[in-house]
Amino acid sequence: MKTKLLLLPLLALLVTSFKAAKEPVPQKISNNLNISLLLDLSDRIDPHKYPDLYQRDLQYIKFVQKAFTNHIKGKKIIQLNDQMQVFFDPAPQNPTTNALSQQLKVNFNKQSSKNEINNIEKTFSEIPAKIYQSAIKDKTFIGSDIWRFFKNNVKDYCVKDNHRNILVIITDGYMYHQNSKFTEKNKSSYITPSFIQSKKLTSSNYKDLIEKNRLGFIPATDNLQNLEIIVLGINPSKKNPYENDVINQYWSDWFKAMDVRKFYLKNTDLATNIEPVILKIISG
Repeated sequence: MKTKLLLLPLLALLVTSFKAAKEPVPQKISNNLNISLLLDLSDRIDPHKYPDLYQRDLQYIKFVQKAFTNHIKGKKIIQLNDQMQVFFDPAPQNPTTNALSQQLKVNFNKQSSKNEINNIEKTFSEIPAKIYQSAIKDKTFIGSDIWRFFKNNVKDYCVKDNHRNILVIITDGYMYHQNSKFTEKNKSSYITPSFIQSKKLTSSNYKDLIEKNRLGFIPATDNLQNLEIIVLGINPSKKNPYENDVINQYWSDWFKAMDVRKFYLKNTDLATNIEPVILKIISG
């Protein structure tokens, strides 16, 4: 009996050690920023359908750039180890758009000059506008395969050691792409207004229905403890008073299932309202 009692603490220690070894340890918050933007170039930016919505996107990009610039200007040159980049998924077929997007990948280190830092504002004011205007003019609304981006690319593209990693997704909150439309039991890789209607998530008991039927997004990956996510531009249909709540529930549950510990979901809003929010989040 004494032998069994002596073994119990040892077994408990082994179990604890196994769990500690299995669970990834989140990195300490670094003063080096790694900001990624994932842009949704679906028909949501079509000015004939949604007047001036794409202009708000451009404002959001500008605010993210401003927060990044404030950060690097607050550091000594010798301390710089910061980067910002823009992604599309799928990649635009237009070679001009691809060439332009390459200019939106900026990296600063101790060899960077003050001129390079001062040029960020100009680059992020002019280039995104050209990309959006090109997509609108050509009517090449490639959409955004957000689910597949998380499955295949988010860890490689958006998570960097010894950095504070932030992914900014600019989208309307509806997740859909023809190449990633599937279900697993009651979970799906997409959500649309018609999907929400079909699941009867149109009344105050939407939470109960989601929990009871185990609805939600299919987790695309895991272990994203070292990635913060900001979703900007959520624009729910006005036909359903609970549309916004359902969208937020889906995204929140999805991020939690992928081990994201810090995320923010923000509806489309006037630039004057959203700017201080973005600046505060990124400034930490």
